[in-house]
Amino acid sequence: MTSPHLPVLMVVLPLMSAPFCAVMRRGLPAWSLALVVTWTSFALALAVLTQVLDHGTIIYSIGDWAAPWGIEYRIDRIGAFMAVIVSGIGALSLAYSRRSIAHEIGVRRRPLFYTMFLLSLAGLLGISVTGDAFNLFVFLEISSLSSYVLISLASDRRALTAAYRYLIMGTIGATFYIIGVGLMYMMTGTLNLADLAARVPEVAGTRTILVALGFLTVGISLKLALFPLHTWLPNAYAFAPSVVTVFLASTATKVAIYVLLRILFTVFGKADVIHAQEIGDVLMVLALLAMFVASLVAIFQDNVKRLLAFSSLAQVGYMILGVSMATATGISAGIIHLFNHAIMKGALFMAVGCVFMRTGSVRVEAFAGLGRAMPVTMAAFVVGGLSLIGVPATVGFISKWTLIQAALETGAWPLAVLILLSSLLAIVYVWKVVEVAYFQPLPSYRGDVREAPLSMVLPMWFLAGCSIYFGIDAATTLGIARDAAAALLGNGP
Repeated sequence: MTSPHLPVLMVVLPLMSAPFCAVMRRGLPAWSLALVVTWTSFALALAVLTQVLDHGTIIYSIGDWAAPWGIEYRIDRIGAFMAVIVSGIGALSLAYSRRSIAHEIGVRRRPLFYTMFLLSLAGLLGISVTGDAFNLFVFLEISSLSSYVLISLASDRRALTAAYRYLIMGTIGATFYIIGVGLMYMMTGTLNLADLAARVPEVAGTRTILVALGFLTVGISLKLALFPLHTWLPNAYAFAPSVVTVFLASTATKVAIYVLLRILFTVFGKADVIHAQEIGDVLMVLALLAMFVASLVAIFQDNVKRLLAFSSLAQVGYMILGVSMATATGISAGIIHLFNHAIMKGALFMAVGCVFMRTGSVRVEAFAGLGRAMPVTMAAFVVGGLSLIGVPATVGFISKWTLIQAALETGAWPLAVLILLSSLLAIVYVWKVVEVAYFQPLPSYRGDVREAPLSMVLPMWFLAGCSIYFGIDAATTLGIARDAAAALLGNGP
């Protein structure tokens, strides 16, 4: 599939399809339309990635207005890679969603769910491909506003509180980001990211640009839930509908980390602010705190969705740790973990959604005896858990091994030790669930528990299978991550 319009089509298609879902009164037609749209966007994203790998960066001028006067989409390896992650998880989430949504969301609100899902998907894809700082803000708000609604659609009233907290924190983050963009525009006269990269070094030492960098970093850190700016995330994941948790946990924070990479290494790359302003050191400390504090908190959670939410905070720490090293291997580790964590955490939250559908609970005690009653689901959970720990032959091992290599390359062997120690904490909270599922009997009042519908099991096991496949053969994903890291550092295509 080749066309000069593929970059814009994969964003416009879900954006324009969303209103049609809104006017449909029944969930099945809305789901059918959303399913076709998401899988089409995924196919388009794969085609764009293939073009980028074969021919280099794609530049698409919106309305044929040349940058910087017009908005352009500039898609390189990391942008195309992010688009594949977002659209792929979106497509699998929609395939998984129909029976899950029928169980968790009322009939009248189902078309609204699919509308908001497509808007969120369009926003995240737009962030991945846009080459304009303000256009990025617009897509950021599209994805955020729709995410607030998606979270609030759960039948649990605590979801409303979680969505409201996310709205407040997300609004603060977006405000910080746009203030930073405004300050950069004041000093450079442009909003185009490539143009900013050329002009920022001339004014990099000014107080205005340094303040802009501070606002941008804090605002994006709120969006990606970097410790201690993470308070919105646990409840948002815990009380959202299961499929919403799957989608957001696998995409939203990853896209925010991608934005941080763009700001630090594309816009401010030539100014080398990550070293000159000691931003790398600050990010490293916060990343290490996230890895240990979030993992420790996860151990004491009785709600498995909250347990996995805190686990996600720790995994964000691994990604930011790689970014903070500002080396080709370190950034490669961060980028590959964007992909690997999306796969493993998507499988884990899908498994939890299957359990919730059959037991009506996601508390640890609800998993008692499910190793026998729901063997297929729990096997997928175990595969995802092993990936979180970083066991060889899983994607988690690839991420942590690359991260340890990055630490050893810089002579920071204590970092390598800390990465290994934090992985041991993951063993504790994963085993906590596995022990209950396999070593405790199924309660008598749950004698009729059975596997979730095939439409939920197949997407879950596709992701679990990918966790193994890309853990054994990581040549393609690691190659893309390394090329993307080299390009961000100015040493590659």
